[in-house]
Amino acid sequence: MERPLNITIRIQLENRPGKLAGVLEVIARAGGNLGAIDLVSASSNHLVRELMVSVSNRASLMEIIAALDNLPGVQVLHVIDRVFQSHLGGKMEIRAKRDIHSREDLSLIYTPGVARVSTAIAGDSEKAYRLTMKGNTVAVITDGSAVLGLGNIGPEAALPVMEGKAVLFKKFAGIDAIPICVNVHEPEKIIDFVLACAPTFGAINLEDIAAPGCFEIEEQLTRRLDIPVFHDDQHGTAIVTLAGLINSLKVVGKQLEAVKIVISGAGAAGVAITKILLDAGAKDIVVCDRKGAISRDNLPQQPSKRWLAEHTNQHLQKGGLKEVITGADVFIGVSSANLLNRADITRMASKPVVFALANPDPEVEPEDVHDLCGVIATGRSDYPNQINNALAFPGVFRGALDCHARMINDSMCLAAAQALAGIVKPGQMSAEYIIPSIFNEDVCPAVARAVENAARITGVSRKHLYEKVEGSLLF
Repeated sequence: MERPLNITIRIQLENRPGKLAGVLEVIARAGGNLGAIDLVSASSNHLVRELMVSVSNRASLMEIIAALDNLPGVQVLHVIDRVFQSHLGGKMEIRAKRDIHSREDLSLIYTPGVARVSTAIAGDSEKAYRLTMKGNTVAVITDGSAVLGLGNIGPEAALPVMEGKAVLFKKFAGIDAIPICVNVHEPEKIIDFVLACAPTFGAINLEDIAAPGCFEIEEQLTRRLDIPVFHDDQHGTAIVTLAGLINSLKVVGKQLEAVKIVISGAGAAGVAITKILLDAGAKDIVVCDRKGAISRDNLPQQPSKRWLAEHTNQHLQKGGLKEVITGADVFIGVSSANLLNRADITRMASKPVVFALANPDPEVEPEDVHDLCGVIATGRSDYPNQINNALAFPGVFRGALDCHARMINDSMCLAAAQALAGIVKPGQMSAEYIIPSIFNEDVCPAVARAVENAARITGVSRKHLYEKVEGSLLF
């Protein structure tokens, strides 16, 4: 399915009445949606304008350009894809926090003064959290093997996504994040790389690494490092999904412990969602992969799916997704597009909760089933109730860094989900508002506080080591 294009068209047109109206008519006739119109320059003879236009596909764009070129007194100067324009030169830069104006500044920031700081850290490596960037810096690491819905596109093609992730870290949590795209794909090689570069960072965000390798990578790194390691495709998705489900069930008047949940997708997100739902109290979960319902009476070979078989589908249901969804109260899709239709949703329980999170095309089209569902959520921003990882990871890492956590454990993830759900107050909650906006300024602080508190309770916070500074910076 071709994605819409957001285009800036710069045109020169004769400065006389009716010319702009003719341009707008051409755009509308070709199915373009007009946004802002900006005047770039003007003279007695000509005007130069920029038009923001959204079109459904490239063919419509070419039709508009050809029609504009044929209009008397109109010249197309250039056409810019606004998505590509926003990425020109990359989306990040590195800036110094300390200026150098003199030799004295140089001696403090670099040699010889820096030697004293290095010596202090050599005697106590924990001082790196206060005296270097480590305490506020996260590595965003990928091998490019499972990027968005694009699949295995490689490390270079993954870099724009990782840059974007780093921008979100800074925007929402004030965290400095460094994208690192590695040209290795074997789990043991990725593990070795992260172990080698870990001293620079206060935490590791694994991103867009395909299952099942992502499970081994995260498990090994969590065991071998003393800083948090968090695979966002697993736990970020799980946190926001649980938060949305907590509030969805309030909307439809059901309890998590009593509902039947069917999950489509047994990859990274599906496994993590299942685990956090069980931690939150869910009892009846059936997970489907491409072969159908996963069950302990037919144990899969893959360890992650074997875990699902041993901990879900207590009634040993058989069959494909369309069969096991019968009577379900909740559907959560983290798989692929167009797996379900209206008839399938009619076989669910009354007021079903449908989270069709495949991106960009969901497992079932919301327009087809909106009148059947108690609540619908997707992974897209053009529908209500977007299940967006950006609601979770900034606050999770902010809280983990603030308390110098050794790891991000299940209790911290559960606390993050509950805090996120709690931002939507009962008087605000509705079928179209079960999760806050990522631009809600309460999100990151609330999640961070919950994560830090859970880290203290579970004994993985090291903040107490730094709480008595005695007002001194003498090392």
